[in-house]
Amino acid sequence: MRRTLLRDRAYEAIRDAIVAGEIEPGTVVRDTELAERLGLSRAPVREAFSRLVDEGLLESKPQSHTRVTPVVAADVRDAAAVVGAMHELITRVAVPRLRGVDVDAMRAANERFAAAVRTGDVDVALAADDELHGVLVRADGNRAAAATIARYTPLIRRLERRRFGEGGTCRSAGLHERLIEACADGDVDEAVRVTARIWRGLEELADEDAH
Repeated sequence: MRRTLLRDRAYEAIRDAIVAGEIEPGTVVRDTELAERLGLSRAPVREAFSRLVDEGLLESKPQSHTRVTPVVAADVRDAAAVVGAMHELITRVAVPRLRGVDVDAMRAANERFAAAVRTGDVDVALAADDELHGVLVRADGNRAAAATIARYTPLIRRLERRRFGEGGTCRSAGLHERLIEACADGDVDEAVRVTARIWRGLEELADEDAH
């Protein structure tokens, strides 16, 4: 397997474990242990560590340790503001490009999301949320915006997962429905307004967590 693929495999596995809480905030991570767990050499794991430090999920103290960062409300709020702005940009461009099959995919994703929220299945709920918004991201085709979303969303997901674990969620199937209807109608301004409301909810969640 090419080195870039090994690096990406290590990055995705470690990122997902951090976001899911399998590796808890404050945990010291060691490249040797994770390399053995993932069946990889230390080099791609070290490269993954560097990327995760840059993205705010790990913090490294030279000659000492690398550990998982705490969930800091201010960081989550900043990430939500940036990700929300990217989604608004994407929505404005994507809505006129959507086809009926795209709207149908969004409806199906929201049905899965709503069912998962009712049963408390956080993994399915967040995957369905990604699928719903991913329809717009693909229709837009802005690689820079997509990369920004991919970089900062994991910081938000950690707080969302904790909120799910406490029996609540800031995500709303109802708001998703409003977004989908606006997309179906080709109403760009309404779709952008609803998108902004969805992401303001995440900023507000971070504010609540700070108090």
